[in-house]
Amino acid sequence: MIDFLGIGAQKCGTTWLYRMLETHPALSFPAGKEVHFWDREKRPHTATYQNQFPSVPGILNGEITPAYAMLSLPTIQELHAVNPGLRVLYSMRNPMDRAWSSACMALRRAELTIEEASDQWFIDHFNSVGSLKRGDYEGCLRNWRSVFDQKSILLVRFDDIVKQPAVVLSSCAVHLGVDPNAFPQRTIDMMAEKVFAGAGLPLRPSLLPELARIYRPRVEALQDYLDWDLSNWFQVSSSNEAAR
Repeated sequence: MIDFLGIGAQKCGTTWLYRMLETHPALSFPAGKEVHFWDREKRPHTATYQNQFPSVPGILNGEITPAYAMLSLPTIQELHAVNPGLRVLYSMRNPMDRAWSSACMALRRAELTIEEASDQWFIDHFNSVGSLKRGDYEGCLRNWRSVFDQKSILLVRFDDIVKQPAVVLSSCAVHLGVDPNAFPQRTIDMMAEKVFAGAGLPLRPSLLPELARIYRPRVEALQDYLDWDLSNWFQVSSSNEAAR
């Protein structure tokens, strides 16, 4: 049975979470990371999915697929039917940083250099449907919270992964119901390592107004929704090098 999921936006620390959590003796990822079952247009029967997570006494099975954050409400309801007690880790990052980091990753995949890509190329990427959906944390959270109890979903901030990784990892373990002190020494040793880091490309100042136009209203609305202080999200970091 699937016991927990890691979801969130691309470039928000989910790879780091996977690398850390898979070292815990009571946590298992039998199907690996990013199974991408629930976000398929045509899915086989859910039994096919469940069969990937054989029950083992004392072991919790999970998977981490960031794209699940954007699942439709009916699909989230299907997941609830599979396991109403599912525990969820939702990873978030300054959406302007995330959009820039994602665009830089797309740049590499397009085999373009930073010099070859125009401002308009980046602006088009920022405004693409995929990028905008990934940065709509409030919309995604409202869907998930309308189906799963709010206490079932732990919000993980990328900022905290960078600044206090041990606290984040301990919080995740407690949320999943496993001993936070059971991580091996090698996990502690590699905790501060960057995973799947960006190239460290500095943001072009000319692109900041477009990112602010898109995301400042969203950050303000998310602040009100979560009752959190997200004022440090009103500006983008200088580069994407901290991506994990």
